[in-house]
Amino acid sequence: MNTVEQQNILHFSLYPPLGEEDWRYTFATAQVKSLSEKFFDSAFFAELTNSGSFAEAVELLGGTDYAVSASASNEEIEKLLCDRRREAKKLICQLLLDEKIIEFLQARSDFANMRLAIRRLVLEKPLGSPTDYCDRGNIPVDQFELVFEQEDYAALPRYLQEAVEAGVLGYYKNKNVRDIDIAIDKVEAEFQLENAKQAGSVFLVELMKMHTDITNIRTMMRLKFTEMSDRDVFMPGGYIDSARLSQMIDIGYDGLAHAFAATPYYAILEAGAGYMQSNNSFLKLEAAVERHFLGFLKNADQITAGHQPIVAYLFRKEQEIRMVRMVLACKKAQIEPNVINDRIVV
Repeated sequence: MNTVEQQNILHFSLYPPLGEEDWRYTFATAQVKSLSEKFFDSAFFAELTNSGSFAEAVELLGGTDYAVSASASNEEIEKLLCDRRREAKKLICQLLLDEKIIEFLQARSDFANMRLAIRRLVLEKPLGSPTDYCDRGNIPVDQFELVFEQEDYAALPRYLQEAVEAGVLGYYKNKNVRDIDIAIDKVEAEFQLENAKQAGSVFLVELMKMHTDITNIRTMMRLKFTEMSDRDVFMPGGYIDSARLSQMIDIGYDGLAHAFAATPYYAILEAGAGYMQSNNSFLKLEAAVERHFLGFLKNADQITAGHQPIVAYLFRKEQEIRMVRMVLACKKAQIEPNVINDRIVV
């Protein structure tokens, strides 16, 4: 049994193992670690959120990767942020030497495109322009559009054929668009976990298991908050099984953190459950989830040479882009700085 397949029980207290060094990545690892030093820290984000206006926030971003005009429209800002994400993804795929790991990263765009296309398909809306879709997937955007225009789904890889079938069936079960995402999320979780195993990457296997767990915790909290009865929504492949998550829906908010005390996710529930109960808000739950995930990514810096810090850089860059997007949107909407600060995770 290989190293990856042995990771099948909860064998860690906070963060799972990272895997071994790979000296083929010595130079590439040094490059991304140098780039990581340019990430905005919490002090900079505090200054950004506490700025007096949108114009002042934009001024602080001058000279950074996110320099934008104070008169920029929402579309112009979004284009800038998408360009930065695209550049980061291109760089990381150039640095990676393992095709399976590249496939893993690019499949995220494939599944995102699938969700959008299926929504438009079942709602009988136009597929939209190429700019509506994520590029740098395993399937080029123009080929993706052609498949849907001609309804030739056999031209797609098997994992996307399964996603089409799951998404369409999920929707027509209750005619609920949200069920498209749930169905495709399950296909993606299974495919990406298997992909990580085939890549022989302990890091990616653990990343997927953790992502599945924290996504299921989010789902469990939403089911609890909305008092919905449908419990066949949890993704497979995590450490916390679906039966246990279903049981958690029925206990009080004050007992949730204790129920997860023997798992790495205690702090998430401790931060999020009480706040949700008293404020009817997911704000601190979402922040705690992202903080936990980001903590694992930062741990990848312990690796001197390997794909782990390279992949982690991309996820951290995407997190920074999300935070910049959120701050700029909030400054435009004149939301109070303390509310924004509670949601910043870097």
